[in-house]
Amino acid sequence: MSWEQSLIRIAGYEVETRQKRLAEVVARREAAEMRLVMLDAEIEAEVAYIRSEPLAAFHQAGYMAGCKARRIGFLSDIDRVAAEEAGARDALAEAFESQKKYEHVAADMARRKAKEAARLETAELDELGVRQASRPPAGGV
Repeated sequence: MSWEQSLIRIAGYEVETRQKRLAEVVARREAAEMRLVMLDAEIEAEVAYIRSEPLAAFHQAGYMAGCKARRIGFLSDIDRVAAEEAGARDALAEAFESQKKYEHVAADMARRKAKEAARLETAELDELGVRQASRPPAGGV
């Protein structure tokens, strides 16, 4: 394996690693958003219960204060993970750019090698043609 292919392979591994990291961060953000949705559903269910049971209203203020604190925590988690997600996306973009650079360099080197091989082949054919032209004809007179 040539060094160009090794670099491309390493860059591909880096892209894969960063894709997995991004997927993990996205899953964490989605889980945090789901916890927020579940909290909202819990609050709605509790409000419906309080409407049906007036005696439960005594506990509503404490429950709502707790829910508000949990909501703030969930929103802060979502913001933190969203920032981490942005960083992971940037890192993935950089890894893709690096991989493309290595692929471009490898392709350029392959084109140069092919061009040099074609030039050498043309030179050999020209030399063969010159030799044949300088030979006396066979069958001679």
